[in-house]
Amino acid sequence: MRILFTALSLCFLLYISITSQQSYNYPLRSAALNSVKLTTGFWLDRFEINKTSTLPHIIKKCWETGRVNNLIYAAGLRQGEFCTVYPFDDSDVYKTIEAVSYSLISYPDIELEKQIDCLITILGLAQEEDGYLYSARSSPSDKIKKSIGTERWSNLQWSHELYNLGHLYEAAVAHNQATGKNSLLNIALKNAELVINTFNTNGLQIPPGHEEIEIGLVKLYELTGDKRFLNQAKYFLDIRGRGTELTGRESWGEYAQDHKPVTEQNEAVGHAVRAAYLYSAMTDVVAYTGDNEYKQALNNLWKNIVTKKMYITGGIGSTGSGEALGDNYDLPNASAYNETCSSIANMMWNYKMFLLYADAKYLDVFERTLFNAFLSGVGMDGKSFFYPNPLQSFGTHERSPWFTCACCPPNVARFIASLPEKFYSFSDDEIYVNLYSSNMSILKLGSEEISIFQETNYPWDGNIKLHIQPHNTKKKFSLKLRIPGWSINKPIEGDLYSFAKSEQVPVIKLNGKEQPLNLVKGFFEIEREWDKDDLVELILPMEINYVVANENVTVDRGKIALQRGPIVYCAEGVDQHNGYVRNILLPNNTKLDSKFEPGLLNGVEVIKGKAFGYSYNTDNNLIFAEQDFTAVPYYTWSHRGMTEMSVWIANREDAVLPLHGPTLISSSKISVSSGKNFKTINDQIEPINSSDESVPFYHWWPNKGTKEFVQIDFPETSEVSQVEIYWFDDEGQGECRIPNAWNIKYQENDKWINVYPTHKSDIEKDKYNSIIFETVRTNSLRIEIESQKDFAGGIHEIKIK
Repeated sequence: MRILFTALSLCFLLYISITSQQSYNYPLRSAALNSVKLTTGFWLDRFEINKTSTLPHIIKKCWETGRVNNLIYAAGLRQGEFCTVYPFDDSDVYKTIEAVSYSLISYPDIELEKQIDCLITILGLAQEEDGYLYSARSSPSDKIKKSIGTERWSNLQWSHELYNLGHLYEAAVAHNQATGKNSLLNIALKNAELVINTFNTNGLQIPPGHEEIEIGLVKLYELTGDKRFLNQAKYFLDIRGRGTELTGRESWGEYAQDHKPVTEQNEAVGHAVRAAYLYSAMTDVVAYTGDNEYKQALNNLWKNIVTKKMYITGGIGSTGSGEALGDNYDLPNASAYNETCSSIANMMWNYKMFLLYADAKYLDVFERTLFNAFLSGVGMDGKSFFYPNPLQSFGTHERSPWFTCACCPPNVARFIASLPEKFYSFSDDEIYVNLYSSNMSILKLGSEEISIFQETNYPWDGNIKLHIQPHNTKKKFSLKLRIPGWSINKPIEGDLYSFAKSEQVPVIKLNGKEQPLNLVKGFFEIEREWDKDDLVELILPMEINYVVANENVTVDRGKIALQRGPIVYCAEGVDQHNGYVRNILLPNNTKLDSKFEPGLLNGVEVIKGKAFGYSYNTDNNLIFAEQDFTAVPYYTWSHRGMTEMSVWIANREDAVLPLHGPTLISSSKISVSSGKNFKTINDQIEPINSSDESVPFYHWWPNKGTKEFVQIDFPETSEVSQVEIYWFDDEGQGECRIPNAWNIKYQENDKWINVYPTHKSDIEKDKYNSIIFETVRTNSLRIEIESQKDFAGGIHEIKIK
């Protein structure tokens, strides 16, 4: 009896133990990608451009640029050395496979599927016996091995071995879901076993240099249910910021979010893409483990970004130095980095936060980033891109078909291909309408299927109709419509941005009857027994809003931005009088109207009105005159040539940059020994100091320790006797420094002759340096510089007398 009693007691304790273990998961689930079919409108157009233009383009570029060849060499199929610049270039192939896989779910395509099957075959042959896969180590190349360490995992701070694998795992899950094939999944699982056996408390205790594998491991867990993958992701997160404590290794610092344990991080710092990937993985851990310390850290980090470090476009990462999140309220416009990949990472994180908390404030950030900072990163042709996405340009930016570091193009492709699944989310008895675009969707609640037909011309029009149709019988559930923050006078959470004036009131109707506007966490809920042909109408007001920034954002004081619906606008020089934006004043009482122009920029709503243009006359007196003003959606900028652009427009005189009258150098032709943006040398825009990146500058980087020149060809023969130069020097951030030496030559009879100096100032930062010389009569001057060893030179502005 005693044995029986003991056995029963143990069984009871085991039962209590099992039943007390809480099962964690995301409270909301995304719609299946194949259950949402876009029918017409804005996102269908982008979706089809992604399929027909972007996907073929990035596949072609992966072959043309040697990314596939690296894997072929690693597989031993052909002889050759690792032929691209960065050791993480395998990741572009993985993201391309992932992008094509998502597209195949919506658009089956035998030819595209064959192309990625070919790539997967190469990957299988390149994988080593124990699962290791990294072409930078397997391909012969002494040069690349210097940057990745002598042995596996020996330089994780910069080798990106684990970063690559995260993208491999994500691609494998997408490919399996799209095709049902295990070819890439088997490669990923074999590799993941190696990672689990290598990185643990008895093995290597080193975090990934660039976060990403954590996200991929969670996706393997979601697909297979194997909790080891989730545990491994959490292990990588938990050892970050504990280098000295665990292994004695030197901390990688804020740049890699390695300065503190993740649960102690309250301010978002360092490389913006890495940071947002980290926060995405942390959100997964909260969802699947319920970890409260992670949850508190995430809430603090999100609040810090949204209230102090995010641009009005939704972009993050304010500085090119370290591609990083800057200080609180440090949001420069012309030098804003806002890497396209950081926008994607920001959206990934905010969408996961929404699935965790069911709060629309996260979708407000998602949508703002989606329509603005993200879409700016890809041209409307689907095959021209921006890496950084500044909010101001002085006519020095143009899109590129590819980059040496090409993380952004395939990242764009995979995100757009997977976007439809984010239009709806649901629980067992709730359907959330997250985004608005015409589509037909079938969502399953329990055993019942619900069809939703959405009709709208959003984002140009705020009228949205949703036809709700249970398939069999009446079905009771809650339909939750997101009411965008911008439609109720709240651009985003917090006080970083606000509308200067707004009388917006959304209207909601159920079967023609207007409903009282009661919101919970940003959603309007209709709970009822739904019948076939029930109609919900949402009417979002589309007035033009003036946006003002928090006073702590000093660069935006005295300026406003324009927003209509979810779209942030910008002014481009091509639409303004004389081609300039910097000198425009748009007063608060300006009457602005909008009009849809189908023949412009693939069809856009344009904002028009009157503004004032400021300039100095020949007597150096400030004058202004009324002129026509036009603004276009920010995402469309740089499609009509290199022209000035600004999101923030002055609405106070002290924020205007008036145009100066012509001078000898402003009227001259500039040419240089190398580099781009040399027209900034004579644009007459004064810097605050030598490191000022808020105004245009020119540099010779990456040429370091070289001799360079600037040539100035005058419009006519002139007498000159003095040259002044304001040097660009970004010490502490970049690799440009004031030069070791500089001198001047003038042209005479097709020969370059040294001027005779009578005075030469010291070479110093933060001021004009001058050479005064005996007067020469010439058509051209040439300024020659000798850069410091290991550094490039740069120039803000040149003056000639």
